[in-house]
Parts: sequence; C-alpha cells; structure tokens
Amino acid sequence: MIDGSMLPVHAGAVRLFLHVLGASVWVGGQIVLAALVPAARRAGGPETTRVLARRFQLVAWPAFALLVGTGIWNLFAVHVGDQSDAYLTTLFVKLLLVGVSGAGALGHTLFARTKPALGGALAALGLAAALGAAFLGVLLAG
Repeated sequence: MIDGSMLPVHAGAVRLFLHVLGASVWVGGQIVLAALVPAARRAGGPETTRVLARRFQLVAWPAFALLVGTGIWNLFAVHVGDQSDAYLTTLFVKLLLVGVSGAGALGHTLFARTKPALGGALAALGLAAALGAAFLGVLLAG
C-alpha cells in the first residue's frame, strides 16, 4: 500500500546527487562537445568552435571542481581506512584517472590552438580517462 510519504533526504543523498551532477556535466559535456565541434567548424569556422569551447569551459571547470569537492566528501563518508585492499586499489586507479582527465582537458585548452593534433589527442585522453573514472565510481558505489 502507498501511504504518500517520501524517503527522507539525507546528506549522503545530497553528496551523491552533487557528485553525479558534476560527472554528468564534466563527462557528458565532453561527449556532447566532441559531437558538436565538427559541425560547428564546418558551419561557422574556427572562431565559432573557439566560442563554443570557451563557453563550455565556463560550465565544465566548475563541474570538475564540484566533482573534486564531493569526491573528497565521499572519501570521508566511506571511511577509506576501513575499506578492503581491492576497494583501495580501485579508488587509487579512479583518482589517477580523475587527475589524467583534468590534465588532459587543461592540456587541450593550452595546446589546441597552437598544436591542434596535440590538443585533440589530449582532449581524447581526457575524455577516455573521465569515462574510466566514471565507471570506477559506479563500481565503488556498488
């Protein structure tokens, strides 16, 4: 029987929601941008592509900061010291991928204009690392 009441909101739900929100923007936004860039380049040229990328950065980097902040909150909430070796190894690899994702995105920002091939490779590396980190995050939450 349904009594009409909802589950209570608690800090863990808020933490997870904010982390998923940040990941949705950071990872999902990169996927969307990768799909839009070729069309923007064809339709409006390199300047249109740069404008889109700059606007994306205004949303993406705060989302990355949200991910890092809520990730730290997650570490405190799960009592890392009490976790298994397998959990800790998975966590280490996830954190490594988060770092590679951020470094790849930053490298892309720094080199895309002057060295397009390097910028593109760094963007691809950053996205691949972000996808890996997202998957490992799901594994850790499971």
